Amino acid sequence: MGLLDRSRTVAPPGWNRWLVPPAALAIHLSIGQAYAWSVFKTPLEKSLGITGTASALPFQLAIVMLGLSAAVGGTVVERKGPRWAMFVSLVCFCSGLLISAVGAFTQQYWLIVFGYGIVGGIGLGIGYISPVSTLIKWFPDRPGMATGIAIMGFGGGALIASPWSTSMLEAFGKDAGGIGQTFLVHGLVYAIFMSVGVALIRLPAKEVEQKTVASAFNVSAKNAIKTPQFWCLWIVLCFNVTAGIGILEKAAPMLVDFFKNTPTPVATTAAAGFVALLSAANMAGRIVWSSTSDLVGRKNIYRLYLGVGALVYLTIALAGSSSKPLFVISAMVILSFYGGGFATVPAYLKDLFGTFQVGAIHGRLLTAWSVAGVLGPLIVNRIADIGKSAGHTGPDLYTTSFYIMITLLVVGFIANELIRPVNARFHEPAAEPAASTVKKPVGTDEETAAKWNAAEAEAEAEAVQSDVDSQEGVVRK
Repeated sequence: MGLLDRSRTVAPPGWNRWLVPPAALAIHLSIGQAYAWSVFKTPLEKSLGITGTASALPFQLAIVMLGLSAAVGGTVVERKGPRWAMFVSLVCFCSGLLISAVGAFTQQYWLIVFGYGIVGGIGLGIGYISPVSTLIKWFPDRPGMATGIAIMGFGGGALIASPWSTSMLEAFGKDAGGIGQTFLVHGLVYAIFMSVGVALIRLPAKEVEQKTVASAFNVSAKNAIKTPQFWCLWIVLCFNVTAGIGILEKAAPMLVDFFKNTPTPVATTAAAGFVALLSAANMAGRIVWSSTSDLVGRKNIYRLYLGVGALVYLTIALAGSSSKPLFVISAMVILSFYGGGFATVPAYLKDLFGTFQVGAIHGRLLTAWSVAGVLGPLIVNRIADIGKSAGHTGPDLYTTSFYIMITLLVVGFIANELIRPVNARFHEPAAEPAASTVKKPVGTDEETAAKWNAAEAEAEAEAVQSDVDSQEGVVRK
């Protein structure tokens, strides 16, 4: 296990930091296969004689385990390092697929639920957070862009896995044996691909990290969850994800229902294309919006996600059925905000809590995803089912859901506005290098975070104090 030791992961002098994002992508593109679970739903229902609710259980359980394992394992990931975390993710995620293969071959559905949902879900959570703090340390000048590149892979994983899984099911058959073979191939190929990330990942050397990372303060994961800032951001992430996943989970039938009673109804094949467009918007939003946050600030970009997102939802509720292009574009915008919210939140955490245990804090925050993964589909599906029972059709099946989503986004917007600098009493004791050796990134939210800290800190090195006082006009004790 020596190769997985944190000390064996430190980059040698001259290491190119641009090799780190591909390492992260190798993990995230693989575990992003989870978003293609819908490909297996119908074959499983027909071959094993299970209901639609049962066929969704492995995916739902995997998302719940993602949040829980990220929260529980976040501190261990910070201590053990990214290579260890990526290896654990590889073992769990690929073992989950292989266990699922055995479950399909033997027609024991509980093995698929256990393998994909629990074992694979742990791999999802550990793999999702594994590169976050490492990327932020390598790219303190562009943390939003760096984490966006990696997390873009999770959103884009379905673009690879969905057609690949479909073609394998066509070749192997959609019976239990064919599903088992597909799971088996997935498990073996993803293990090889994820191994590239395990081998390639590197931590910056201590002297490099001290020269590039300019956190004026740090907050531990234990202290972070005691702050109102953490819980405000938890609400922001939860409600932004709820709004996005509510459309994503039911995208194809929603489009068909919306235009069912119009002169130009939507065919099932066209609805499948709509799902692909949403996946592309989800992936693109992760890199575009998170990179933009490096320029405009994290708080401002979440104002866009939540405020404009509420307005777009309102547009769909009021006029979505009048125009297919309007509906499709509006849904793509919402999904781009959904993806952007995931990609931007690690940088937001870094601005608020420093770089000390940002990966562990991120893991705890992802419990918001676990809640949203249940809440979003529950709202949309339950209200649609009630509407069908009452004889409603078309947009009427979803209008109430949309107004609920608008309300949640407004609450998230308010929570974002309430986020303020973290009180100095939560900061770790200062043990920083001399101020003259620290290179502060320019044009990022790090500068904003430093201003916030300057306004609250009661004691700081004299050189830093005079610099802040002269540039920002902050009066300190």
